[in-house]
Amino acid sequence: MPLLDLLWLTLAAVAAGLVNALAGGGTLITFPVLTAVGVPSVAASITNTVALCPGYFGATLAQRADLKGQEKRLRWLVPASIVGGVLGGVLLLNTGEKLFKALVPFLILLASGLMAVQDPLRAWLLRRAKERGATHLPESGAALPVALAAVYGGYFGAGLSVIVLATLGLILDDNLTRLNALKQAISLSVNVAAAIFFLFTGQVVWIAAAVMAVGALVGGALGGKLAGRIKPQTLRLVVIAIGVVVAVIYLVRG
Repeated sequence: MPLLDLLWLTLAAVAAGLVNALAGGGTLITFPVLTAVGVPSVAASITNTVALCPGYFGATLAQRADLKGQEKRLRWLVPASIVGGVLGGVLLLNTGEKLFKALVPFLILLASGLMAVQDPLRAWLLRRAKERGATHLPESGAALPVALAAVYGGYFGAGLSVIVLATLGLILDDNLTRLNALKQAISLSVNVAAAIFFLFTGQVVWIAAAVMAVGALVGGALGGKLAGRIKPQTLRLVVIAIGVVVAVIYLVRG
């Protein structure tokens, strides 16, 4: 891969790491750049999944204190996440390059839509937390919807955290901080499960994954320092706008 392409991928990963740390949606930056430098769509999605694993690990580690007392939930939800992530990976590999390429603009629009509802979702979760006891469903009932969300995560992944957080908020009676930590652990499980599966497919562009992983870590650290200086809502709007523009470009190019 040309040095200039690796530079673009590194810069995209830094931007994605920063965006993920502050607002989410980094895949909407890295995936288009991967395809722009010539990586086929399926391989781009696979490489992106592998490259983002360190970022998910860092985010989960940062919120590990809020996972205390949720071990029983994790015993249900982590296995469900792993199964769903692998199934999503299998589905991706069996989609075929031509069909997946046709689906990409719609997947990006879906992810952009999920980003758009993130703030209303958090507001709803905060209101719901004050009501307490709004659900009578058993906590183990979250396993199936989380597994279904994980299938999407293993398949494409952008916007997964919004889906998982909404699912947890509907079923579990807890505050937003603890649900957010649980969401990070689930996202990590999905991503790592899919990534391990992808390691044996021969479709990971390793040099791209390596520079992107480093870039994402740098961007994540930078995002941590900029927290409080940049409004997440503003950054989220920028990411949504990028996603919509990119989706239109994919649609026009066919």
